[in-house]
Amino acid sequence: MLLALSFALSGSIAAAQTIPFDSGAIIKRGNEKYARAEYEAAIEEYRNIPGDAGKNYSVSLYNIGVCYYELQRTEVAIDYYRRAVAARQDNYPQAQYAIGVALEDLGRLAEAKEVYTRAIDASHSTHAAATFRLGILVSKQRDYKAAATLFQEAIARSGDQLPSSHNNLGVMLAMVGRFKEAEGEFELALRQSKGKLEEAEYNLKLCRSVLATSARSQLASLEMSETPAALIWR
Repeated sequence: MLLALSFALSGSIAAAQTIPFDSGAIIKRGNEKYARAEYEAAIEEYRNIPGDAGKNYSVSLYNIGVCYYELQRTEVAIDYYRRAVAARQDNYPQAQYAIGVALEDLGRLAEAKEVYTRAIDASHSTHAAATFRLGILVSKQRDYKAAATLFQEAIARSGDQLPSSHNNLGVMLAMVGRFKEAEGEFELALRQSKGKLEEAEYNLKLCRSVLATSARSQLASLEMSETPAALIWR
């Protein structure tokens, strides 16, 4: 009897060891529920990822944060984004960018600037969206030259795939009196967006009016583009 029991126990352990834990499949199921706007259900899926699941653990924390952000629980979202960053030893540009977006929503702009800067540093100066948002914040402080540099960097870092940066660079150039260059940026923004960027269309008309009439008083009505791209989850 004891021998038979020993064999039975050994067989049970072996069977358990042949069933792998697939954290990638859990992430996929959570993403599918997120795509259907089933945010609470997606969170429950992501919570099944254990702390020893490597990269997927930090991804799960980030995705939980995105779900809470969609549920308008912004403070909770920030907490999960920060936990995701910590899980990767402060080297998670995507999550750091998301923290900045959430902080902006809460009006904590100084903190958002710091986080965007960290996201850029962590990405080895390749994160175009964080550079774009940092440009927006700097422009609101009326440091037009510094903001123009940031929008130029966002253009380069996106592989020149960010029409809104061309628009905003045009605004910055116009604000310092470089109207002809600004006109060119508005034209680029409109062309790259296939005519869909309304701010660029409006700004181009206004810039041409200024060039034709020297009506610089109209500059106050130039329009910035606020969004570089949708917040990405995975």
